Amino acid sequence: MNRPRAEDLLAWYDANARDMPWRVGPSARRDGVRPDPYRVWLSEVMLQQTTVAAVTDYFHRFTTRWPTVADLAAAEDADVMGEWAGLGYYARARNLLKCARAVVGDHGGVFPTTREGLLGLPGIGPYTAAAISAIAYDLPETVVDGNVERVMARLHDLHVPLPTSKPKLTEMAARLTPDARPGDYAQAVMDLGATICTPKSPACGICPWRDPCVARTKGTAPELPKKLPKKPKPVRLGIAYVGRRADGAFLLQRRPDKGLLGGMLGWPGSDWAETPPQDAPPVAAHWRDAGAEARHTFTHFHLRLAVRVADLPMDAQPDEGDFLGPGQFRPSDLPTVMRKAFDLACASFEDRP
Repeated sequence: MNRPRAEDLLAWYDANARDMPWRVGPSARRDGVRPDPYRVWLSEVMLQQTTVAAVTDYFHRFTTRWPTVADLAAAEDADVMGEWAGLGYYARARNLLKCARAVVGDHGGVFPTTREGLLGLPGIGPYTAAAISAIAYDLPETVVDGNVERVMARLHDLHVPLPTSKPKLTEMAARLTPDARPGDYAQAVMDLGATICTPKSPACGICPWRDPCVARTKGTAPELPKKLPKKPKPVRLGIAYVGRRADGAFLLQRRPDKGLLGGMLGWPGSDWAETPPQDAPPVAAHWRDAGAEARHTFTHFHLRLAVRVADLPMDAQPDEGDFLGPGQFRPSDLPTVMRKAFDLACASFEDRP
């Protein structure tokens, strides 16, 4: 069986590289254009557990508003969290700010050029450090995401399920990582997994590594990589209180920095638990049910959020939260589940905002 050759994959990548706003393509690299480590880092953080399609608009907004790491480091926390709203996994946004400020404060606004140096920054783990080292600095680091794991499992017909097989798949990927053009190679393997060696119906006939692929030969490619069965997600219940004052201001609160949706704007409400919550509104008023639940799925559980709505007087004195007027609050600043609650509440107000 032929061994997969990096040269074959790079030749394919030169002709088929995906066009992405954070990427310096192979032709531009040949002309001497170097990737901006800031844009590489920002894209890699955004892409963690998130699709390219979902990230693209956010990346454009962030780099337009904060074109350099120094600009981002100087940004207000609330502004960054607001721009991140809807992208999910909000600890990434908090670490984004911490990392930008560390790069500016401790490294003179320049990202470290080694994997070890990058690992010393907040929020940067082994994968992100390897990706920045390879893509931004063209160092021969092994970059392994879900696409790469799938390609390696099929190339070698490895049937050990994920996540048990992660170390072996990383070892396989490391053996193939070349010294020449490692940044392009890292992106090429990810592109191969995203466009050719896809989870379902891989296009083996046009794959540059079709000949050395053991799973293609054995006909097992569509079933790889195997994964251990997922545990069922529990359902948690909660209440969100959406109160609007007569002047159009909404009662909102910023969630604690630590924990789920940390640092994000949200509605006062109950804890989220597997038992039904007790009604405990943040201010005395005629609270009515919005008539539907805001449902959302997080990594480890499903949430069913009852939505209570009230028209509040101008002299309302809530136990928690602050009133934010139309000029202080954008619905787009809310994380997805809170935006769902907002949309349900708006439908039940007699005069919609």
